[in-house]
Amino acid sequence: MIGIFDSGIGGLTVVRAIMDELPGYDMIYFGDTARTPYGSKSEKTVIDYSLENTEFLVRQGAKMIVMACNTASSLATEALRADFHLPIFEVITPAVVRALKETKKASIGVIGTRATIASGIYEKKIKAQNPDARVYSAACPLLVPLVEEGWLKKPETRMIVKKYLLPLKTRQIDTLILGCTHYPLLKPIIQHKIGARVRVISSSTAVAEQIRIFLAGSPDFDRTLSKNGQAEFFVSDITPQFEKTAGTVIRHPIALKQVRL
Repeated sequence: MIGIFDSGIGGLTVVRAIMDELPGYDMIYFGDTARTPYGSKSEKTVIDYSLENTEFLVRQGAKMIVMACNTASSLATEALRADFHLPIFEVITPAVVRALKETKKASIGVIGTRATIASGIYEKKIKAQNPDARVYSAACPLLVPLVEEGWLKKPETRMIVKKYLLPLKTRQIDTLILGCTHYPLLKPIIQHKIGARVRVISSSTAVAEQIRIFLAGSPDFDRTLSKNGQAEFFVSDITPQFEKTAGTVIRHPIALKQVRL
């Protein structure tokens, strides 16, 4: 079983991407909706939450973990890999690899939560592979709450996205990394505001592709994963809006189960 966790609803974009890449694989998802967003929390708190989330998924039978949260990926990856001896995937490296393949001018923009942008993780990883790349980052703290509220098409959301993207647009970037798994739900607005010529990279689809490649090259491990086409969805708090948006992301109604960690 593939275990996936996020601070809230955004990680469901990773679930959907994995379903598209690996149809039939059993999955279990935990959305920490009671403690979202992670982007405004301290590093220690994010690490503690990530360890708790992973422990829960492992207890439910997960044999590999996907950190479907850029904030957790930027701050807690080393802690999880030190404590858990199973494959652990983060969403940052796959997005960086894809962005470097797509960019023509090595001029890359990154948007994410305050914690992700403050960590500098995207710039570090991009520069490690291409020291000449120019990286421009922008924190977008209001976007996660807007997605969680289901404000995916509101004029207020369009105005806020435009304001956040303006500094990157003036830099004439040719590639933009969505450094938060909530952001693919706003991709139509983001693409429109940043311009049709800018390649927009989703960390959700990038990590799903990496997992497919990993499993193809690890047949013994792949055989340990159940493939009954089943998916379970757990959250730490249930709201009507979450249920509605979750069904939109997964493309069919889903049953949510509430748990307390």
